[in-house]
Amino acid sequence: MLVTLDGQFTPGSYLPLRFTFLIWVMVIVGGSGNNMGSVLGGFLIWFVWVQSESAGFALMDGLSGLFAEDSPMRGRLVEAAPHLRPVLMGLILILALRFAPKGLIPER
Repeated sequence: MLVTLDGQFTPGSYLPLRFTFLIWVMVIVGGSGNNMGSVLGGFLIWFVWVQSESAGFALMDGLSGLFAEDSPMRGRLVEAAPHLRPVLMGLILILALRFAPKGLIPER
């Protein structure tokens, strides 16, 4: 998968969050015993992953407006915006395992 994406495999470019954790979240949320569930989970999680970047920046921009211009907290909030993606994926995984442990489309 990495070779087809990058054209070469370099260990330094491997991102475990994107190529391992995200795939596991897709399969677990959709339902590991059902192919259609895994595909559904893949589409849903990838959509949330793509949309969470702009939503995270908008959220942190809104929250940073509560602080003064020269506040160090304001800059820190904007710097922390990209870290909302893994937090959101972890939250989705926890909620899926709590409320739908067999996935959205469980095995028959």
